[in-house]
Amino acid sequence: MEPHPRDPGRAAWALPCLLLLALPGVDAQAGQGFTLQQPQAKVTVTAGDNLTLICTVSGIAGPGSVMWLKGWGSGNKTVYDQNNADPSSRVTAAVPGSDTNFTIHIRNVQPEDMGTYYCVKFVKGAFGADEVFKHGSGTEVTVQAKPSPPLVSGPEQRARPNDSVPFTCTTGGFFPDKIDVKWFKNDNSMTAQQPQVTQSRMKTYNMSSTAQVTLQKDDARSQITCEVTHPTLRAPLRGSFQLSRVLRVPPSVKMRAEPSPAEVNKTVAFTCLLKEFYPANVSISWLENGIEIKGQNLSGPREVSRGLFELSSRVEVQATEEKNGSTITCRVVHDGQAPANDSAVLLISNPTLGGLSNEFQINKDDMLIYIVVGVVCTVLALLVAAILYLIRTKQIKGKSSPSARLHEPEKSSEATTQESDPNNLTYADLNFEKERKSIRRMVEMSQQSEYACIQSNQAPNGDDNLTYADLDMVHLSKAPKRPAPRPEEAGSEYASVQITRK
Repeated sequence: MEPHPRDPGRAAWALPCLLLLALPGVDAQAGQGFTLQQPQAKVTVTAGDNLTLICTVSGIAGPGSVMWLKGWGSGNKTVYDQNNADPSSRVTAAVPGSDTNFTIHIRNVQPEDMGTYYCVKFVKGAFGADEVFKHGSGTEVTVQAKPSPPLVSGPEQRARPNDSVPFTCTTGGFFPDKIDVKWFKNDNSMTAQQPQVTQSRMKTYNMSSTAQVTLQKDDARSQITCEVTHPTLRAPLRGSFQLSRVLRVPPSVKMRAEPSPAEVNKTVAFTCLLKEFYPANVSISWLENGIEIKGQNLSGPREVSRGLFELSSRVEVQATEEKNGSTITCRVVHDGQAPANDSAVLLISNPTLGGLSNEFQINKDDMLIYIVVGVVCTVLALLVAAILYLIRTKQIKGKSSPSARLHEPEKSSEATTQESDPNNLTYADLNFEKERKSIRRMVEMSQQSEYACIQSNQAPNGDDNLTYADLDMVHLSKAPKRPAPRPEEAGSEYASVQITRK
């Protein structure tokens, strides 16, 4: 409100005048039967509306104006002066020119207009100065202010799905301070922190409320809503925020080559497919062994379900023998983020080698691995065979230290005839243990088997045990058939050789 300026020094003499009014006889000297009525004790008005303050007088009083003051004492302000009325002011008299009705209208009331208003009758004092003669009991004005439309704000940078993001709802300029806040995601209610209410210099209140939202991949079409309820409102106020403003869904990048492997000098088409990303701003570049080549997008970003996008790009490469094994890379830059790459290898079938099947292709790195594994396995097999041979050799040497040999005599025609029979015994290598033990007889179970039995006398005492026997030119002749020491099949024959210790 823009109150009329007061006369200089009026605040200084206001209180002394009130004291004079309390003295006996002052009212009677100024006039008899004068009354001033200010019937409104409390008035409540909504900000922006018009306010009417009622004041009427009756009877006779001395010369002097009627004024409206906001507040009392040294801090009061003049709101309306009968003698200095300004038609352009938002405070005007309800009945202009009246000497009994001093009711006023205040247009477009604001929260700063809250306070207590007094209707005061002034009279000229003995020294010509205005003195307070009568005043009303005061009207307490309360301005109910509606909250401003809620404003919902989010993070300054985009976030990925599954990130928890804070959102803030603010409103202000309301009175009284009682206010209620609710949060919704689409049509579903959300939990939020208790709102914080603070008072401003204009005697109104401000509110701030915060809610945490976990972003989802399909939130490109979702929104959150802040709903405010206040006594001055007939219906709640709402503020909304589109989650697409803060959501970022990186694309999934997949490469494929057709055909693969390809024939020499044929064209191979490499396709890069980007699926389910948001927002739509994305760029694709192609590299061959790290060197950029030219490709083309098959279409612009196309919106699919849930508000996400997809895009495909393609590049064609001539399948020459020099490019066999080349790496083709699709590089994707989405929404200004770090590049994402996917690669495929250009494979060429060689007709001179019989070609390569589409189902199975071994590149150079795999072939090298197979060769290395084969060499290692071969070395290990040879090493194991050598170890087994050494162990077998040591076992044979350990058993052949003491021995007895029977040397075959010079062959005659008769011996030659006898050797033709594989069942005839022609050579024996006998190994004796140094310890004393009984001699076992060896019996062959063949029907034509023959055996030699070597017996030794009881070994003499001492260290001159028999450890070696060398029999030269001993003819093993067939002995007449006789019962064997152990049961044998019919027709068996054996020869007995006896050795006499010297």
